[in-house]
Amino acid sequence: MASLPLLRLSLLPSAKPLKKPYYSPPSSTVQIPHSLISTAWITRPKLPPTKTISMSYNTVPATERLVSAISYLLPVFNGLPYGRFLFAKYPNLGLLFEPIFPLLSLYRSIPYANFVMFFALYLGVVRNPSFSRYVRFNAMQALVLDVLLAIPHLLHRIFTPEKGLGFKLMVMGYDAVFVFMVACFLYSLGFCVLGKTPYLPFVAGAADRQL
Repeated sequence: MASLPLLRLSLLPSAKPLKKPYYSPPSSTVQIPHSLISTAWITRPKLPPTKTISMSYNTVPATERLVSAISYLLPVFNGLPYGRFLFAKYPNLGLLFEPIFPLLSLYRSIPYANFVMFFALYLGVVRNPSFSRYVRFNAMQALVLDVLLAIPHLLHRIFTPEKGLGFKLMVMGYDAVFVFMVACFLYSLGFCVLGKTPYLPFVAGAADRQL
């Protein structure tokens, strides 16, 4: 009789494994209900219209251009002796400098004119805050150029060849210094007339550091 309950249990259908109602596998895609989708257009805030900025450049006054141009006469007066070999070879070259001959005569009539003109520009213009930077830069650049022109003159006092290869090198050096001085003067004069800042090679950097 004890085998009866065991026989009844064997006739029952096999039990199914329990499921976990509290767990659902994650889905790779999330579906949003159609009712939550907004059909409204996203409007961006209107930006104010862009404004074009116009920059106005103030022209350099005529008085400042005149003072700047006059400053470059100092290296010209002290650099003319370097052209003596060219003047002897090309006599008509001196006609180009006839307009400044009256100023040159006045310059040479003043005792120690080189020192007077140098310190007048340095103390009266370069170190004078009443002048603009444009004028002070041009005056300082003219002074630096004048100092550079004095270096070949000092070398000539040490080495004075009268003939041979040394004399030919001296003539070539004088001609090169004179041509360089004239080119710097014409370049600076043209820029000062136009109201622009001339930047001379090997000179502008030294002049800018002194201001």
